[in-house]
Amino acid sequence: MAERDLASAGPLAIMFDIDGTLLTTDGAGARSWTWAFKTLYDVTADIGAFSEDGWTDPDVGRATFRGALGRAPTDRELARLLAAYLERLPYEVETSDGYRVLPGVREVLERLRHEGYLMGVVTGALEAAAHMKLARGGLNGFFAFGGYGSDSPKRDELTRRAVERASATLGRRIDGDSLYVVGDTPKDIQAGHAVDAVAVGVASGHYSVDELREAGANIALGSLEEPIPGLE
Repeated sequence: MAERDLASAGPLAIMFDIDGTLLTTDGAGARSWTWAFKTLYDVTADIGAFSEDGWTDPDVGRATFRGALGRAPTDRELARLLAAYLERLPYEVETSDGYRVLPGVREVLERLRHEGYLMGVVTGALEAAAHMKLARGGLNGFFAFGGYGSDSPKRDELTRRAVERASATLGRRIDGDSLYVVGDTPKDIQAGHAVDAVAVGVASGHYSVDELREAGANIALGSLEEPIPGLE
């Protein structure tokens, strides 16, 4: 674990990534993108062929459009594509047989809420998409603020936006050891460090504990069933 004083004043706010950290939709987002491209352009588009874990929704849309259609979308084309994706997403989330809230998530969120931590989300998803995904698992009510892919195409910047909203909510600047960022990819770890937060990696997605440590996680856990140092 990267060296850091985790026993100082203690955190005030904790921000969680969604996909792979709090829950899995078992491909609902990818199926929604496929539906959007087929409906609008009559092409079969696989976002996995053109994007990577941790990308924001607008970047996924742009890259897949370019890969499937051979050119960049216009502003109006991107807007129509995002709208079609959001139109389909609620259906795909609700009918996904593999949708589940990941182990330990509900328990840790309940405890942190009871103990008075301010919680938010940081995600590459559009704001509307993020809340669609959280809704089926009954998780929306835990989060008072967030940073989203609709705030910025850059993970670092959307995480800064979330910090600004958390700070506005509490009426004081939040940073350093008073802020935890929790996610399952190296991009989440990078974003945490960009706002000088304690970066917590959770190996509940495609990356192992060792890979998250190598990416610079201050804390690396196998799942959210494990206690988070500083939040026990």
